[in-house]
Amino acid sequence: MPTIERSLIIFKPDAVQRGIVGEILSRFERIGLKIVGVKMLAPDAEFYYYHYEKIGTMITRHGKDIFDNTVSGMQAGPVIAFVLEGIEAVSVVRKMVGTTEPKTALPGTIRGDYSHMSYGHANTANIGIPNVVHASGDVKEAELEINHWFLESELFNYETVHEKFTQKKEK
Repeated sequence: MPTIERSLIIFKPDAVQRGIVGEILSRFERIGLKIVGVKMLAPDAEFYYYHYEKIGTMITRHGKDIFDNTVSGMQAGPVIAFVLEGIEAVSVVRKMVGTTEPKTALPGTIRGDYSHMSYGHANTANIGIPNVVHASGDVKEAELEINHWFLESELFNYETVHEKFTQKKEK
C-alpha cells in the first residue's frame, strides 16, 4: 500500500509579491498532489521562532544572524501556507522544490526556475535568501509544521479523480 503523506508548503513573500503562487501551485497539482489546507497570513516573530527554531533548529544549526535574516524576510509581506497530500508527498515535494540555495538548484525545480540568489550574496547583503517556497524536510518535520500552522478543522479529506488511478481502494 502506498504511503500517503502530508507536507507543508509555504509560499514566501517573494512568491506572493511576484504573483507566481498559482503558477507554482499548479505544478504540484499536475503531478497529483492534492490541497487539503490553505490560508494566507502574516505571522509574528514568535510564530516564526517556533517554526524555524523549535521545529527546524535553525539557530542551533546556522546561527542567530541567519535566523534573524530569514525571519525578517518572511515578515516582508504575507505568506500563503498549503498542506499538500499524496503518495510519499514529502520527498516528492522536496525533489520538485530543489535545493535551498537557488543558485545551485537544478533547472526544472521550483527554486531553479524561479530564483537565482547565492548564499554568498545573501550573506553579504545581510538578507534572508529569497527562494520562493518552504517545504517540509521530512515526514516528522511535516507533521510538526502542519500542526503549528493549521488546526485540524482547517484540513479537509476528500477524493480527487487522480486518486482513482493511483491509490488502491479496499474492497
